Amino acid sequence: MSDAREAFLAALRQRVGTRIGASVWTTLDQARIDGFAAATGDHQFVHVDPVRAAAETPFGGTVAHGYLTLSILGGALGEVLPADPCVRAVLNLGADKVRFLAPVRVDARVRGIFTLNGVGALPENKAALRLGATVEVADDATRPALTAELTLMLVFSD
Repeated sequence: MSDAREAFLAALRQRVGTRIGASVWTTLDQARIDGFAAATGDHQFVHVDPVRAAAETPFGGTVAHGYLTLSILGGALGEVLPADPCVRAVLNLGADKVRFLAPVRVDARVRGIFTLNGVGALPENKAALRLGATVEVADDATRPALTAELTLMLVFSD
């Protein structure tokens, strides 16, 4: 293992158990919700029909898909993961213990918050990161919208 790679992994191991960062706030507006519905085929009225959602749900309007809320974590991770020239790629290996805890109403601002839970070596110039992830909703301190445990694979340069 190269000295740079080993130093990078050692620095990450020092941060296990700590918050590694929070992404910027992003708005989940109706256009984004509609785009997700079009991409996934999930056109349930609670997501795409503001008039009906206001009349027939306790939310007062549409809400983001749970999987849309989960999917913002990918971009949010790119904002907070420590960068290093020895890392060639970061790949998603999976999400465990995903819990949708609160609805995300249309036009809500959300962000991802991440805690480093573990760092492990993998064969062939790779390492695995375990992260705790939370999606917070601005102006709603009562509970997060989502929690999950993420596993990422770091692919190192040769």
